[in-house]
Amino acid sequence: MTTFRSPGLRSSITSHDLNPDLNPGPSTSPPTRHGSMTVAQIASTITDGPLPFRLTAFDGSQAGPPDVPGLHIGNRRALNYLLTAPGDLGLARAYVAGDMDMTGVHPADPYELLRLMDDELRLRRPSAGEIVELVRGVGLKTLLPVAPPPQEATPRWLRVTQGLGHTRRRDSSAIGRHYDVSNEFYESVLGPSMTYTCALYPTADTTLEQAQEAKHALVFDKLGLEPGDRLLDVGCGWGSMVRYAARRGVRALGVTLSRQQADWGRRAVQEEGLGDLAEIRYLDYRDVPETGFDAVSSIGLTEHIGVRRYPDYFARLHDKLRPGGRLLNHCITRPRNDTAVKPEPFIDRYVFPDGELTGSGRVIVAMQDAGFDVRHAENLREHYAMTLRDWCANLHRDWDSCVADVGEGTARVWGLYMAACRLSFERNNIQLFQVLGVKPTDKGDSRVPLRPWWHG
Repeated sequence: MTTFRSPGLRSSITSHDLNPDLNPGPSTSPPTRHGSMTVAQIASTITDGPLPFRLTAFDGSQAGPPDVPGLHIGNRRALNYLLTAPGDLGLARAYVAGDMDMTGVHPADPYELLRLMDDELRLRRPSAGEIVELVRGVGLKTLLPVAPPPQEATPRWLRVTQGLGHTRRRDSSAIGRHYDVSNEFYESVLGPSMTYTCALYPTADTTLEQAQEAKHALVFDKLGLEPGDRLLDVGCGWGSMVRYAARRGVRALGVTLSRQQADWGRRAVQEEGLGDLAEIRYLDYRDVPETGFDAVSSIGLTEHIGVRRYPDYFARLHDKLRPGGRLLNHCITRPRNDTAVKPEPFIDRYVFPDGELTGSGRVIVAMQDAGFDVRHAENLREHYAMTLRDWCANLHRDWDSCVADVGEGTARVWGLYMAACRLSFERNNIQLFQVLGVKPTDKGDSRVPLRPWWHG
């Protein structure tokens, strides 16, 4: 998924500036000496009202109700992370490093704790005097810089060694960092479909595999594909859409910047006996030489492109199509078109480096300006929340093998970000839009039926 909250993925762990996830509410601990303020006292300084979750700490202090999910601050390094990088970044550092634990929830799916915090945590800004007392209370040693966990990427402004903005080298590095984690890990999380994008749930009891099959069917039908047609799937991942189309007689080419994805996808093509119809290349979409495709699918790639590069991106896809050819663009978006496009620090440093999100309106405008006749758009955000729920369940089921494969810190990153993104989709902080466009003929004919022709 190129889930990005998304980038700015605004999730429960970003929307409340979670440095204060320490915050336990009023503390009954007595005043302390210089440098010995308790974690509970620190938390009470920045909490407004009762703490909705349980807080325990290495110094023995505690607060909050006893029988609900909570946080355990395990050592002073966790406190350093939380105080020196306020917000989602500090919380992620402490949690991924193993210095802070989430109690009452499984690390594969901390959704219930994040929901509780999003619903009921109330923070306040300390006064200048309280900040001075806070610094004195924790001691300067606690605030000295500490190296972040190895899973953290360098800040965006320091990635200049890979080029400014979305250069080919920098895009390749960002894609590789996220998708070349481990094919075995993704097999556990994604299930047999190996599809890392939003599924489509016709009913509440649809399984993940059925929902991914329904999503591929929806894309296939919207594109109006028929046996013998040619499909280009950009950002093809492990090739699930390519193989779905090839099974139905379509000649499909998929391209990805992840070498591990390409290798896995090629093996799957051969194992299914689809080599005459399906091809997967380790290739930048900008370097595809063929043209005249009947359809292009872009499923979860736009988040990686960079909003300023939308005009070039959609112009290139437009050029790949024959007159009357169709593009289905499927990507995470924001609810508004006038917000910042860069992600919050946790998503940018730990999940999708250089990812960007904007509103569906800007996506549609960019497609129209590139020459597409936009025929349909729909928001599937609830479906992505359900997809993330099921991915977390898979991670929970195979937790031990996933930890053995990629390490507990990386497994914690995935559990945290998927649970947080699920909440963001549910709360309408991020959305998932499919936009269907057609390249008209020279005389303006888009060659589509008068009414929508697909089901789902």
